[in-house]
Amino acid sequence: MPTAAAPIISSVQKLVLYETRARYFLVGSNNAETKYRVLKIDRTEPKDLVIIDDRHVYTQQEIRELLGRLDLGNRTKMGQKGSSGLFRAVSAFGVVGFVRFLEGYYIVLITKRRKMADIGGHAIYKIEDTNMIYIPNDSVRVTHPDEARYLRIFQNVDLSSNFYFSYSYDLSHSLQYNLTVLRMPLEMLKSETTQNRQESFDIFEDEGLITQGGSGVFGICSEPYMKYVWNGELLDIIKSTVHRDWLLYIIHGFCGQSKLLIYGRPVYVTLIARRSSKFAGTRFLKRGANCEGDVANEVETEQILCDASVMSFTAGSYSSYVQVRGSVPLYWSQDISTMMPKPPITLDQADPFAHVAALHFDQMFQRFGSPIIILNLVKEREKRKHERILSEELVAAVTYLNQFLPPEHTIVYIPWDMAKYTKSKLCNVLDRLNVIAESVVKKTGFFVNRPDSYCSILRPDEKWNELGGCVIPTGRLQTGILRTNCVDCLDRTNTAQFMVGKCALAYQLYSLGLIDKPNLQFDTDAVRLFEELYEDHGDTLSLQYGGSQLVHRVKTYRKIAPWTQHSKDIMQTLSRYYSNAFSDADRQDSINLFLGVYHPTEGKPHLWELPTDFYLHHKNTMRLLPTRRSYTYWWTPEVIKHLPLPYDEVICAANLKKLIVKTFHKYEEEIDIHNEFFRPYELSSFDDTFCLAMTSSARDFMPKTVGIDPSPFTVRKPDETGKSVLGNKSNREEAVLQRKTAASAPPPPSEEAMSSSSEDDSGTDREEEGSVSQRSTPVKMTDSGDSAKVTENVAQPMKELYGINLSDGLSEEDFSIYSRFVQLGQSQHKQDKNSQQPCSRCSDGVIKL
Repeated sequence: MPTAAAPIISSVQKLVLYETRARYFLVGSNNAETKYRVLKIDRTEPKDLVIIDDRHVYTQQEIRELLGRLDLGNRTKMGQKGSSGLFRAVSAFGVVGFVRFLEGYYIVLITKRRKMADIGGHAIYKIEDTNMIYIPNDSVRVTHPDEARYLRIFQNVDLSSNFYFSYSYDLSHSLQYNLTVLRMPLEMLKSETTQNRQESFDIFEDEGLITQGGSGVFGICSEPYMKYVWNGELLDIIKSTVHRDWLLYIIHGFCGQSKLLIYGRPVYVTLIARRSSKFAGTRFLKRGANCEGDVANEVETEQILCDASVMSFTAGSYSSYVQVRGSVPLYWSQDISTMMPKPPITLDQADPFAHVAALHFDQMFQRFGSPIIILNLVKEREKRKHERILSEELVAAVTYLNQFLPPEHTIVYIPWDMAKYTKSKLCNVLDRLNVIAESVVKKTGFFVNRPDSYCSILRPDEKWNELGGCVIPTGRLQTGILRTNCVDCLDRTNTAQFMVGKCALAYQLYSLGLIDKPNLQFDTDAVRLFEELYEDHGDTLSLQYGGSQLVHRVKTYRKIAPWTQHSKDIMQTLSRYYSNAFSDADRQDSINLFLGVYHPTEGKPHLWELPTDFYLHHKNTMRLLPTRRSYTYWWTPEVIKHLPLPYDEVICAANLKKLIVKTFHKYEEEIDIHNEFFRPYELSSFDDTFCLAMTSSARDFMPKTVGIDPSPFTVRKPDETGKSVLGNKSNREEAVLQRKTAASAPPPPSEEAMSSSSEDDSGTDREEEGSVSQRSTPVKMTDSGDSAKVTENVAQPMKELYGINLSDGLSEEDFSIYSRFVQLGQSQHKQDKNSQQPCSRCSDGVIKL
């Protein structure tokens, strides 16, 4: 009997498309080029897709002989005009899928890829370029005048922009799910293998079976979670006819990885964001939820921490924490026909029994377990009712649904008007968010695949003992999820998610024995590295949904951003407004066509002729209503029975059917992650190794000063940082002397007339402190040894500091004004510290601040 389990590695990672007049031959091989598979695609069918998988694994010699015979058989007679033989059309790394508009089918191939992350030896790639090839040959092609327009719309979805895939790691599921599957009892895996062979006589299931008494390993492949798969519709037509190794599932969102070097010990910090393919679209055109409970701008963000010194999933140390953002689950929208910067919020349908919210939270219970914690950041006090409409309706929906849930599994609702506290000079926004983050992480816990270390048991931390989640013999499981939202789920949401992620990161580091207390300070190399990941994550998601990068960042809410960024802030606001007003409709059409929400059909209105896509996303409006769900028992019984555990991770018959289990010899390439990672059959350069090229805390963040503390958890001063990261308010005096602070800046211009973002505070709710959009460009900081010189020689050349020449330096009068300004800032900082107030929990599950 096999003694372990491992993920199955796809045997189709390199592809070559060969062309004849009558067929395409798609030849796929593994990385070592020892095993080959062949797909035959018929080119004589004008509109149908005819694909034949010969279900045979070829050796290198066999594939050469096959291609030689095909070349010889397709040569034309001597003297006949035209091409002859077998031609190599294109090389690729995977099949995105097949698509048809009004003529024949196209095949979409990945022609360039770039490695973005490594999790336990499993590589995650970003698509860099694709090739779209028309399948039918010219002799049978039936032309249509609108085909070219559909092709342009489809190609508006830029597949080279933040689409990711892996040959061996399921990106649609969390690390907790993927490792839970691998740790299933071996007896259950054995019975599942036997059942698979009995129910299917497919030759695929018989490959790799070990001989009686041999040493083997269970290979496991799980069904992807289709909500986060973006090419599912493109693969549907071939899913039942080809081997699963041809199916490459792609996610859309963000993936970034950095290396935290702790006294020479490499720890990888990975951030993966999965954007939902359900009810997907652009900012003003997709708001709220559809009739199936899918919400707009829904993104699942997972931060993974792994000790890179041990690669194996079974022997290594791994930890993860998951949180979600998404639009308020109600029927609401904003009318953009008026060309207003902030269109009024409209509730489209009355939902007194919270039907759509019930569907949404039932999905969340199934995937994440309980508790579900809602952090609502929209405004609560406004002179003109705008965002408050959503808060009132969401409170009513949650209150109604909680009546029927068991008390231990009720939905926790935390309202916090982030914009209001940002305007206050007496409140530190991030300190308040940190209090919320601590309470959230203590309720949900996090995932770690190893039991508590001996030092944690011997000297337990007080906060560690209060941690929630589910404790199992092999570690901990995260049960429940934090769901954060504002109006757009962009700027405010990203900052709140960063603070929760920072809190969870401290617990993750503590669980792996890397720090002595579960607490991380700002201005450390570790937090700067993590903040940069979240800034890139926020920028990417904001571009996808809102059309511009983040307007308000972590530094904005820390109030340490340089004043030179105000102009960029305005440019991001204008960019977002322009994108929403003029290009969002075209992008929405492209997404609808790519995801298969709209299928071009002869005799029906074209995509560009539809006045709205409402009926495409709300399918129950076009058919008879199905049997209504109960208004009181609104959850799925099987899901509620297993809470607080997520039903998707419970070992039961329904979930076992989602697994493909096979047995392999322990040295077979399909489960040999060592061979997949190191690739001994390839010549590689040490300098080009991915682990050396990724962002590192030691190289990119740690100061280069001799004798500096190398710990990434040491708080640095502004003049000690390896990157241009400004310090907090306590260091503002030194920042002023170096001209790196916003203190000497004029107040930012009003954005009342130009702001198009619901994240911005315009009109009477405008922020008083100003806001910043992008990171500052790296500024060369002085060494600690030169700080005394900087203090003595304040009036340095303006050209060196600002990039401009002024005739006169700093006068004594100006210097005294600056000095008084610094003193006022320091006294203000003391008042801010004294004004911090803890949050309190009310009896109804709502946390008031």
